[in-house]
Amino acid sequence: MHPGKAGVATDRAPATVPTRSRIKARRLCAAELLETALRRARRHDFADRSFAPGLEHLLAACDHEAHLSLLGLHALRVDVLRSLRNVLQFDAIEATTPAVLSRPIQAPVFITGMPRSGTTFLHRLILQDPGTIAPRLFQLLYPYASRRHKRWVALQLAGLRMIAPRLNALHALAANAPEECTDITAQVFESLRFDGLYRVPSYVSWLERHGYLAAYRFHRRFLQHLDCQFPGRRWILKAPDHVFALDDLRTVYPDAHLVFIHRDPVRVLASVARLTEVLRRPFTRRIDRAAIGHDVSASWLNGAQRMMRLSSSGRDTALHLFYRQVLSSPMDAVRAVYRHCGLELTAQAERRMQAWLRSSANVRAPRHYELADFGLDAHQLRERFASYTNTFDLEIEPV
Repeated sequence: MHPGKAGVATDRAPATVPTRSRIKARRLCAAELLETALRRARRHDFADRSFAPGLEHLLAACDHEAHLSLLGLHALRVDVLRSLRNVLQFDAIEATTPAVLSRPIQAPVFITGMPRSGTTFLHRLILQDPGTIAPRLFQLLYPYASRRHKRWVALQLAGLRMIAPRLNALHALAANAPEECTDITAQVFESLRFDGLYRVPSYVSWLERHGYLAAYRFHRRFLQHLDCQFPGRRWILKAPDHVFALDDLRTVYPDAHLVFIHRDPVRVLASVARLTEVLRRPFTRRIDRAAIGHDVSASWLNGAQRMMRLSSSGRDTALHLFYRQVLSSPMDAVRAVYRHCGLELTAQAERRMQAWLRSSANVRAPRHYELADFGLDAHQLRERFASYTNTFDLEIEPV
């Protein structure tokens, strides 16, 4: 998620919003954005333009499908230019210090699985170990961040909380908090992060056909730049969206350790849909809750099927954990992760984890959202996800 996006929209556009024809006249052009980024960076060209098709598909989908408000157009432009700036900064550094690209990222750990299943909780618990590391939000936005950048991200977050107060209850953001890998792959415009912010079905379909190999190559490149600044620790990454790119992830990181967390999907889909609504609302002139519910449930049915295929493939070397297990016995879950990944759980790391568990930093009040608000029916979802819940013998939770 990008904290620079801010604003408020309603289900129907107010009278002061410009007409569709005026908004279309201001649509974003990939060539203009590339030229602007190069001019600002004082560079002649990008070292690699393989990201360009993703940018073009994203902008076309935003233009034709997302019903962006003027704020949405502005936020998208800022986001694209920031991403291009980071790519050009990497190009410049690599031109003078090519050893960056030979830096090994050894046996990273990827925590993934069903959303709203405790992945953030487990990720942040493990990161209490001083021998581990993950990208912080300000680093995802500015990989060579100064104090000024960090302060700027904090200010952006403060503004976001004012105009989207419901977001914090769904996904708390802080400049120095670890965040998801979708913010890395978004910088080469191959990320489902954009589907969370805008309704862009043609872009999502293109991603499904195109795959994520280039995105994960950039992901590794991004970590190499961070690892040069913060060496000597094991990378612990997290995002439910890794589920949709398992083959490409394995290709780029053949020694990666996968940790899945499973949970009854029917229990979480309303929360995922609500988060999508809250994220999109500031940037669009139209919110369709039924469409959000349809898209979210279809997407995670696809994700569930991918996890099942891996489990039955004979190539499944992942660790499978469960939501109740992680929440009721978090240190047992941590020990299982460390055994699986060949890590040593030191006494110091365990003390810090126990202290974090006793603190209020990890306490979140449970919230319930109604499936019917998004045109979803619990009985139908139970039938659709039955193979997944049966495969992993999941506890069925009340909805």
